[in-house]
Amino acid sequence: MELIKGIENLKRPFRNPVVTLGNFDGIHLGHQRIFEKIKEEARRLAGASVVVTFEPHPLKILSPEQCPPLLTPFKKKMMLIEQTGVEKVLCIQFTKTFAEITPVEFVKNILEGKLGAKKIIVGYNYRFGRGKSGNAQSLRETCSRLGIEVEVVEALTIDDTVVSSSKIREFIREGEVERASKLLGRDYPVMGKVIQGAQRGHALGFPTANLEITEELYPKPGVYAVNIEWHGQRWNGLANVGFNPTFDGKVLTLEVHILHFDHEIYGDEIQVSFIRRIRNEIRFHSQQELIEQIRKDIQWVKKNVFQPQ
Repeated sequence: MELIKGIENLKRPFRNPVVTLGNFDGIHLGHQRIFEKIKEEARRLAGASVVVTFEPHPLKILSPEQCPPLLTPFKKKMMLIEQTGVEKVLCIQFTKTFAEITPVEFVKNILEGKLGAKKIIVGYNYRFGRGKSGNAQSLRETCSRLGIEVEVVEALTIDDTVVSSSKIREFIREGEVERASKLLGRDYPVMGKVIQGAQRGHALGFPTANLEITEELYPKPGVYAVNIEWHGQRWNGLANVGFNPTFDGKVLTLEVHILHFDHEIYGDEIQVSFIRRIRNEIRFHSQQELIEQIRKDIQWVKKNVFQPQ
């Protein structure tokens, strides 16, 4: 996948590009369906499949207080888009000046002028241009005058739920990671660097990897069955998201106990994918109570989540 950062770095139009546009936070099944369509149309037109996205998220510039924690910060989003097989990504820097471009100017100057778009495929709820005044219908009308075909993809529904980034955020905030996984098409992942913690896990006999907290969205505090990816290898484990009430913690932490793992990983980046919520975070009266509960949690996930197929 070719990544072009900044519209000014796009030196020439793409070859017969089929384009989709959006923030694509989460790269959920609805987004993936659109990506499949631009790839299919690009093959038909002997052209390039192109995703146009924005960095930072527009709300971070226009209404920072309303911007939700991101499901997919930039690095993760690019990784997930690449996995879909899309050929090109143009990432436009979003600024207050850029936000003043009208829908017609955006179509003529960027989609036609810079990209040379042959076809544009967007979701049913796509909005663009100054004050979000442009929508899928106005995009179609403007593009028809320029000879650019527009296809609008209708909402995807799973289990009577419309697939959307906001709904996935809601599920994750409530700890309903299994429901979020259905809409994402994968378990919800968090990426982070392993940092020095309080070393309590070692003292308890269950060493943990402590992840640096970033701008990503974290599930509701509790204990989860997780998969861990480290240097291309996958491991099973348990994660505690929360405030360590047994030790009067005040700051949100993400601690991961990796099963059957004995490697030094301080400073390394790992990915933690949330499979299933096991229980709430509990305040224990003694370290021994905590140790006994951790043993029970490990036995439970081995039997109910990670049992051999």
